[in-house]
Amino acid sequence: MNKIWIAFLTSFGLLSASCSEKTNTKKDDGNGLDRTSFLTFYADSIIRPSYQNFNSDFQLMRQSAELFIANPNETNLTNFRNNWASAYLSWQSVELFDFGPAEKITLRNFYNIYPADTNGIHANILNPSNTLETPVSYAQQGFPALDYLLNGVGSNQTEILNFYTNADQGSKRTAYIKRLIDKMDLLLSEVITDWNGNYKNTFISQTGLDIGSSTSLMVNGLVLHYERFIRTGKFGIPSGVVSNGILAPNKVEAFYKKDISKSLAQASHLAYINYFNGKSFGSNQEGSSLKTYLDALNAKDNVSGKNLSTLINEQFAIVEAKLNLLNPNLSEEVTNNNSKMIDVATEMQAVVRMLKVDMSSAMSITITYTDNDGD
Repeated sequence: MNKIWIAFLTSFGLLSASCSEKTNTKKDDGNGLDRTSFLTFYADSIIRPSYQNFNSDFQLMRQSAELFIANPNETNLTNFRNNWASAYLSWQSVELFDFGPAEKITLRNFYNIYPADTNGIHANILNPSNTLETPVSYAQQGFPALDYLLNGVGSNQTEILNFYTNADQGSKRTAYIKRLIDKMDLLLSEVITDWNGNYKNTFISQTGLDIGSSTSLMVNGLVLHYERFIRTGKFGIPSGVVSNGILAPNKVEAFYKKDISKSLAQASHLAYINYFNGKSFGSNQEGSSLKTYLDALNAKDNVSGKNLSTLINEQFAIVEAKLNLLNPNLSEEVTNNNSKMIDVATEMQAVVRMLKVDMSSAMSITITYTDNDGD
């Protein structure tokens, strides 16, 4: 998309938001535009139970890690690896909540920046005093670092196990695993505590549409997540779509496990669809959502006359169909069948335009982040 056109749209959005800020703080407009109900449903029926579920899966991983650290044997390694994969899948259902408590502590930076910096990981193992708080350290921790430590330090399970039973370095290596998981546990606990405490009330009470409102922060976080971390991170970068055709099969998610990269992408995309449509976590019940809000605004496509929410869901379905055509190992797809990866990225970009321009404009939300991908 032409950057001048984006700048125009952004400027128009700023003007619209500025002009309507005072009138858009009304809680209930009488036609499905009750933002108190909208925010309450998201907090109580999707965000908090999703974090609770992820925490359960994370704690299973932590417990299996502790057993492995105490006794590095084949059984404990297998259990740890399996629980890591389950927790990573579960993470996809909460990673999109990059607003509020998660944004405050930049949770994603400590959980899922990939590809893993393997040189940095080895340097940290040798020097336990190295900090994990700087941007350069983000790719040395979280799920991608554990992917490398569980699946990439040997060509088979025996070699991986030998990495941790080594007489000279084994204890340092397991100590680093403990350090990573303790860090993740601490940060997750902080986010969950905030959502279960004062922040929930803050989130629900800030019912305006100005830049600092809950709806604005949420929409910005959600659109950014889809554009930069689903479309670009999972597909655009590995396929070369956003890097002048330079293929990067080593930059897929879960590169060392390999056979779950598609599953992670599908889980992430499905979580996003469910959130847009207000599907309660763990059930088929739908409540107040971005979809119902757009419908209450009578937001329509200027060309077809269709409801905007219908068009967005139709495009989601097209993306899902393209995802289903992929093989489980996305790294291999980049190398052997990259056209399918490009197809997914292309269809996702259509979703981005709908969310970033059409949806945000209909809702009088200003998009405050910038896209540096050049499209």
